[in-house]
Amino acid sequence: MATFSSFSFAQPLLDALQDINFHTLTPIQQAAIPAIRQGNDVLATAQTGTGKTAAFALPIIQKLLETESQLTPRALILAPTRELAEQIANNCATFAKYTDLKVQALFGGVNVNGQAERLKQGVDILVATPGRLLDHIRLGNVALNTVKYLVLDEADRMLDMGFITDMQKVIASVDENKQLLLFSATFPSAMKQFAKQVLNQPKLIQATPDNSTAETVRHVVYPVKEERKRELLSELIGKKNWQQVLVFVNMKETADKLVEELKLDGIDANVCHGDKTQGARRRALREFTEGKVRVMVATEVAARGLDIVGLPRVVNYDVPYLAEDYVHRIGRTGRAGQFGYAITFVSREEESDLIHIEQLIEQQISRYYLPGYEVANREKLVETIQKKPAHQRRKARVNKPSNQASAEARLKNRSRIANVRKQQKQK
Repeated sequence: MATFSSFSFAQPLLDALQDINFHTLTPIQQAAIPAIRQGNDVLATAQTGTGKTAAFALPIIQKLLETESQLTPRALILAPTRELAEQIANNCATFAKYTDLKVQALFGGVNVNGQAERLKQGVDILVATPGRLLDHIRLGNVALNTVKYLVLDEADRMLDMGFITDMQKVIASVDENKQLLLFSATFPSAMKQFAKQVLNQPKLIQATPDNSTAETVRHVVYPVKEERKRELLSELIGKKNWQQVLVFVNMKETADKLVEELKLDGIDANVCHGDKTQGARRRALREFTEGKVRVMVATEVAARGLDIVGLPRVVNYDVPYLAEDYVHRIGRTGRAGQFGYAITFVSREEESDLIHIEQLIEQQISRYYLPGYEVANREKLVETIQKKPAHQRRKARVNKPSNQASAEARLKNRSRIANVRKQQKQK
């Protein structure tokens, strides 16, 4: 079995790995580290929780140690969300703690001036979200011409979030002889097209099949009427004594309302979504991981970057609009070989979206009916939907908006989803 010491990493790097009990390699690490050490561009697909941050960070740190530091960015890692950027930066700092390398994270929700002051002190490894990085470039706080190693992590999510222009600007700003590493958990057609445009004869690494989920995750569906989902969630938490539950919804308004109702049911809960400050989101995550609250309700913003050790279950209160988002949501459980549950509530209006998910992950998800919450003619409905042509299967769902702004946001989201599907069909 391959170990990190077999890759001839510098001793300070091996000492740091020893501290955190990193010994044997995961499949993505075993495949990616040699390719990166050899200087290849890399296109890697691997499900979340498989150790892909170490797969690209460790060989990059080794390469940086082999050259003299100028305290200007030599490695840049782009990530779609604040949480993921912060997590990657923390991991890089942990790996490099016995070296002189400086790691800096740049993301929104915190003071720009404070980040600018730290940039003036010099940085070797920069971890950033696209928007905040471009803000600092426009302000003259950082230049990317010295970047030799560029990583696009969760690149599929950045494409889905509309960051393609930002990513292209960043790629054009770094050293033209850079080594480009593209990591993704899913591999839709838009990602394939983007990879062809930006990578130079890449080494293809596929630790797991496209869009696959961890074998340690058990998938479960509860059919239920939309208006009874909250009751079902409360009853499952109470009857089954669930102590740590990460719940995903599609809308911020839904998240806020659900937390209020869970508290009325006597269930401690908090919320994590894009309208919350970075400090509030960190606090919510800390309370959840420390067991101070049983439930954290989150929107898609939390699907990337949350690394909760031993998280036993994820609940999809709303079926995600895009099937690929299901893979990322449930990737929060069943990590690092541990067992977890992915539980999805599906209303009658969401059956089409669930079918897309089952087709993507290539498995039929087991259905469970809690007494008192049964929905009649469920199997007949599914059979009818499956017989329809693909373009007729999709039926728009409505999360009741609390105001006109939320309705407009929902319409924009539907437009984005429609454009994604149109691009996928054209490719």
